[in-house]
Amino acid sequence: MYRGPLASCNYDCAYCPFAKRRDPPALLRADRAALSRFVDWVEENRIPMRILFTPWGEGLTRRWYRDAIVRMSHLPHLDRVAIQTNLAARVGWLAAADRTRVALWTTFHPTQISMERFLARCGELSDSGVRYSVGVVGLPAQLADARALRAALPKDVYVWINAADGHTYSPAEEREWTAIDPLFGHSVRPHISLGRPCFAGEDAISVRGDGTVRRCHFIDEPIGNLYDGSWRAGLKPRTCVNATCDCHIGYVHLKPLGLRDVFAGGLIERIPAAFP
Repeated sequence: MYRGPLASCNYDCAYCPFAKRRDPPALLRADRAALSRFVDWVEENRIPMRILFTPWGEGLTRRWYRDAIVRMSHLPHLDRVAIQTNLAARVGWLAAADRTRVALWTTFHPTQISMERFLARCGELSDSGVRYSVGVVGLPAQLADARALRAALPKDVYVWINAADGHTYSPAEEREWTAIDPLFGHSVRPHISLGRPCFAGEDAISVRGDGTVRRCHFIDEPIGNLYDGSWRAGLKPRTCVNATCDCHIGYVHLKPLGLRDVFAGGLIERIPAAFP
């Protein structure tokens, strides 16, 4: 997973701390330079890998992220490159990519974009052969939209639901959301993680813009740096030091949950093996 300095977003979602945030020009230049350095490293180090971009803000509205994904999609040692996105940007740029190696982890925000427009973008992705998942934050006010989205999308597109921060779900509510996303139960309650074995830091890492490598986004202790090679010695089996893990990009690596088998072949784009 890679996350640079970028923290701006073109959307204004009430549940997001980065809503409508604007990055100053200096930070944008730093983000672009950091991403260029990372892509150069990936190109030069022919290690089989999969890469997921998890920007705090929206990356695909910035040309350097689109260019980076196109460039990386043509690297033979990369199995796949994916990014989390609100799908606000046009998707025509994907025509220049190797679409068998690109995937999008998309989120529908009903207060920010019409369903018609969002579905049109999804249709373009389906027509182009790009793999993608679609998600919604599980707020009560968004249940009807989530149902309509599930009904409108092709059956082979996985629709995931993220439990809303601070919201407690009644058994009836959990059943309603599970009818849309059969795996919602993994999101609805934090997972006990303290002392439990995790792939994070063993064969999955989080890279920041300056090259600092951590085992995952949720543990600040560095295990090395990408650019001086020290990260290699930091890779080893580990147990989690946090009490709980409640984010998909974290708990999907917890070994006792077995979710890597559930998402086999679609781990970084959040597509279960049961979906094509």
